[in-house]
Amino acid sequence: MDYEALYKDKLTSADEAAKIVKNGDWIDYGWTATTPVAFDAALAKRMPELTDIKFRGGILMWVPEIFKIDEPAKHLTWNSWHMGGIERKAATQGFAFYAPIRYSELPRYYRDSENPGDVVVMQVAPMDEHGFFNFGPSASHTMAACERGKCIIVEVNENVPRCLGGFEEGIHVSRVDMIIEGDNPPMAELGGGGAATEVDQAVAKQIVAQIPNGACLQLGIGGMPNAVGSLIADSDLKDLGVHTEMYVDAFVKIAKAGKINGSRKNINRGRQVYAFAAGSKELYDYLDNNPECMSVPVDYANDINSISAHDNFISINNAVDIDLFGQVNAESAGTRNISGAGGQLDFVLGAYKSKGGKSFICFSSTFTDKQGQLQSRIRPTLSNGSIVTDTRANTHYVVTEYGMVNLKGLSSWQRAEALISIAHPDFRDGLIAEAEKMGIWRQSNK
Repeated sequence: MDYEALYKDKLTSADEAAKIVKNGDWIDYGWTATTPVAFDAALAKRMPELTDIKFRGGILMWVPEIFKIDEPAKHLTWNSWHMGGIERKAATQGFAFYAPIRYSELPRYYRDSENPGDVVVMQVAPMDEHGFFNFGPSASHTMAACERGKCIIVEVNENVPRCLGGFEEGIHVSRVDMIIEGDNPPMAELGGGGAATEVDQAVAKQIVAQIPNGACLQLGIGGMPNAVGSLIADSDLKDLGVHTEMYVDAFVKIAKAGKINGSRKNINRGRQVYAFAAGSKELYDYLDNNPECMSVPVDYANDINSISAHDNFISINNAVDIDLFGQVNAESAGTRNISGAGGQLDFVLGAYKSKGGKSFICFSSTFTDKQGQLQSRIRPTLSNGSIVTDTRANTHYVVTEYGMVNLKGLSSWQRAEALISIAHPDFRDGLIAEAEKMGIWRQSNK
């Protein structure tokens, strides 16, 4: 097969590719850092003449051109597998909505769906000598979407890192319908949630003290996981492994400090496994053609059995708030969606199933609301409409700047007592009073 000839035969412009979209279509719009750029600009020019175009994607890292048209809600809906700030703003304008699902289920959803999609388009790395386009840092569920999509369009970008892996990290030119050569924009960078605060550092120190040599790590995004990463990089820990949903900059820092070699991993020894990545240019450069890093689909990375196959698995994630029963909300502020289910519950379950494994849900004890009032993240009950990401039966370690508690196996009064002990001191008496009203506070407790 002459791959170059096939490539040239399928090569087209973004404007021509955008003509394939028709009213009522479902369009998969890449994932995070590989959301299309040239195709997006071309389709935005057509959007005013189209109606009922339904997009799927997630964690947008820039505002797509399709969002900038007049009255987008009259022409499109954005259906997000995991929302970020751009999508939250679009939700307030009435055209973005969250699609609740465990992230690990996405590949099966596409393969089993009665609505597989009309167009699948994403940025990819340039075709290699074997005729493959690499999905870059977005293996995720991309192959599953391509398998069922009616029209596959790849937008080639020379700056997309070639992320190596075991399987489903790229697509062959023979399976592609259209090829666009874009303007090669630089990879969009994603911040790590800001510099670590004193609270982040206080939480991180407690968690790092629980990590043994040879542990396998999963880190979420944000100030606290980054603070943990920085402390690990500066620690005496060694022989660490990585098996994570999202590959973040903290892993690069730990790896460059010589702490990661994967030598004690039970599976994929020596490999840093991840489903997708987003971060700085340093991160993309580190992943590019790096055989130590293993790009895999999310149904493998987030599979509870894959996670638990590693001894001493350490999972570290953030939360919005928690109630006195141990129910963790990591997705919403009441009915206002913030992010999504992601893979947090998978890693909470997988870490506990791991021999010696631990999962940590960490957050600051308080936050300041829009009225400037200090509020506790440890609440008597979750507020109306808040989402339970991790059920009370599954929550393991919970950490604030005031301490760490292990909720596993505790009865309701023990949970209340433990969680109140790590709440901000200004809120403890109020929480005790509420616990008494709910019948989960023993009279002997002080």
